[in-house]
Amino acid sequence: MRTLPLIAALAALSLTGQAMAQTVALKGPDGQSSTLSAAELAALPQVKLTVTHHGKTATFEGAPLADVVARVGAASGKAVRGPELATVIRVTAKDGYQVVFGLAETDPGTRKGRIILAARDAAGLLKDDGPFRIVVEDDLRPARSARMVETIEVIRLANATPAVAGEHKH
Repeated sequence: MRTLPLIAALAALSLTGQAMAQTVALKGPDGQSSTLSAAELAALPQVKLTVTHHGKTATFEGAPLADVVARVGAASGKAVRGPELATVIRVTAKDGYQVVFGLAETDPGTRKGRIILAARDAAGLLKDDGPFRIVVEDDLRPARSARMVETIEVIRLANATPAVAGEHKH
């Protein structure tokens, strides 16, 4: 009879671990942090991308990466200029694999190719891909389409001070 409470406790821990594993940790440029669940990701505007990886064509659905990082204070639209052009997004996977995008790469006003965060539930990802995957529309190789995404960080590389005489102003 003592095994029933133990089994129930282990089942609850397992469900809690699964729920935690079904989120992506987000870190903003000024220390903001949040998590994003598959349900919250699905509530963002969705984009479908059809890409070919290793000779196989697949369609993924997810939210634009720009919308995801905006949740933790990343600049978007016309604000992606000046020092923000030296802001990067580092994506880290469960196995330690990392890829980096310039913030401007995620802005549809700057670049035609799209980058999305897809979730297993929305995209029917393979077991080894999820629960979250970055999908890059126009890369020639799928090396930056990271799978098993756990953390997305926005990092400012440039000093945020105003430009001085002689520096580029765009």
